Amino acid sequence: MVLALLVCGLVVVLVAVGLFVFGLRRRLIQRSGGTFDCSLRWNVPEEPDTSGKGWVYGVARYSGDRINWFRVFSYSPRPRRSLERSAIEVRARRAPEGEEELALLSDSVVLGCDHKGTRLELAMSEDALTGFLAWLEAAPPGQRVNVA
Repeated sequence: MVLALLVCGLVVVLVAVGLFVFGLRRRLIQRSGGTFDCSLRWNVPEEPDTSGKGWVYGVARYSGDRINWFRVFSYSPRPRRSLERSAIEVRARRAPEGEEELALLSDSVVLGCDHKGTRLELAMSEDALTGFLAWLEAAPPGQRVNVA
C-alpha cells in the first residue's frame, strides 16, 4: 500500500514538473518579444487539401531576417523550422475550409507560401498576418520580396 502511494505520488510530481518545464519553455520563447501564434503545414501538395491533416500548432518569433517557428507541444529549446525572409514567397491567402476549421485556431487566415522550393502553409490571426506581411515588405534594400 505504501509503495503504491509512493509510486502515485512520484507520478504526480513528474507530471507537475513536466508541465512546469513545458510552460517555462513557452515563456522563454516569448520573453524576447516579437512572437505570434502560428500553425504550420510543411510540404503541402499541389492540389488543395482541406482535410486538416498535417497542421502543427506553434509559436513563431521574428529574429532579424528570419522567422523561427517552435512547436507548442515540445520540450526542445530550438526552433523546429527557420524561415529566411528573402526565401519566403507568398502564393495565396485564403480562409480555412472543411475540417481545417477544426484543426486551426478560430479566425485564422491561411497563407500559402514557398520557401526554398518547399510549399508550406502558415495559419495565423488577421493581426499577425498584417505584421507578417509588413515584416516581409520591410526587407532591406536590394532584397527580393515576393508578396502576392
